[in-house]
Amino acid sequence: MKTVKSNELHTLASNFLPGGVNSPVRAFKAVGGRPLFIERAKGDKLYDVDGNELIDYVCSWGAMIVGHAHKDVTKALRDALENGTSYGTCTLLEVKLAKEIIEAFPSIERIRMVNSGTEATMSAIRLARGFTGRDKIIKYEGCYHGHADYLLVKAGSGGITLGIPDSSGVPDDFAKNTLVVPYNDLEATLKKVKEYKGQVAAIIVEPVAANMGIILPKEEFFKGLREICTKEEIVLIFDEVITGFRVSWGGAQKYFDVYPDLTCLGKIIGGGLPVGAFGGKKEIMEHLAPIGDVYQAGTLSGNPIAMKAGIETLKILKQPGVYKALENSAVFISKEFKKLAQKYNLPVYSTQIASLFCTFFTREQVFDYASAKKCDTKRYARFFHGMLDQGIYFAPSQFEAAFLSLAHNEHDIEKTISCADRVLQRL
Repeated sequence: MKTVKSNELHTLASNFLPGGVNSPVRAFKAVGGRPLFIERAKGDKLYDVDGNELIDYVCSWGAMIVGHAHKDVTKALRDALENGTSYGTCTLLEVKLAKEIIEAFPSIERIRMVNSGTEATMSAIRLARGFTGRDKIIKYEGCYHGHADYLLVKAGSGGITLGIPDSSGVPDDFAKNTLVVPYNDLEATLKKVKEYKGQVAAIIVEPVAANMGIILPKEEFFKGLREICTKEEIVLIFDEVITGFRVSWGGAQKYFDVYPDLTCLGKIIGGGLPVGAFGGKKEIMEHLAPIGDVYQAGTLSGNPIAMKAGIETLKILKQPGVYKALENSAVFISKEFKKLAQKYNLPVYSTQIASLFCTFFTREQVFDYASAKKCDTKRYARFFHGMLDQGIYFAPSQFEAAFLSLAHNEHDIEKTISCADRVLQRL
């Protein structure tokens, strides 16, 4: 695949941006090579500066669930731009989006808009600490909740991709209040809660771990977690930045029928624009300023352009049959990948839920951070580049998810499987 212009732009970008990128996972460090520079996108396709057309299974890390440049979303954005881009004050649009989210998520009674998933999780934890009067939090190995200092402990996503699940620059005093246990391990969670009885403000978790690949929760994990938090008066926070409005209308919590005290959202609710949100029980949320003593603010929170994109995206997702169609496509492609792995006797463990799927290059079951780290990342790198050469764009890391959108049609999915057949045969 021709990448002359992308390579030139990366060289230029490296004079101004650390590593030539604005987010580490874009840098191709885990798979080798140099990042692509994208010029435009439409439907399920990316078009780079060298003129390459790529079927996109990254979908802006899950945000583009209706596809790139969807006609209804782009029209709504054009209309909104005529009214200005930012006011720094209240708008009807933020109320409309808030109402839509609250109606979809039974656990959310009040919601606060922010500008990113990191901001959402950071603010939710501050609120949980303010509400409980406690300092410590529990998180799970390999779960990524953004880059706030106290959350970069055994983190997933870019951290696990680059082999740095902890970050320099994080003071020990920040990290000491973050207690880490293995994902899917209810017994270890209970043990940690007992060890620090009365000191844990919150347990934060991805209901589907989607930042160390896709790892599904064990059947008893969340029900047990809910019981522990209720009994010990700990705030249970679901980080649904990825799963919110992707796993179902109402998120993973509705899918699993387990409801947290606070929920963090992002990605899809911005329709491709920078948005985050956190919400939950009224009694907790009303500890936020201006009516409570927990301060949180943001000049661009509830930005009218982002709100409009989110409203239009949710309007599309609300249509009958949308989630079933997405799931059917994901089930099909995941099954076909499994068949190909068996055909060529490759060590592959596949996971899939709703419109997310993942191919781990290992024969062992992947159920937590430790088992995910046993994957053959070199083989994944060869798979990634092989697919890229065929015009298929997967995440440049073994430890990220693949996403489907409404724009992925039968022809492009069949092409993806045909390309995978050729690539996996060579592996």
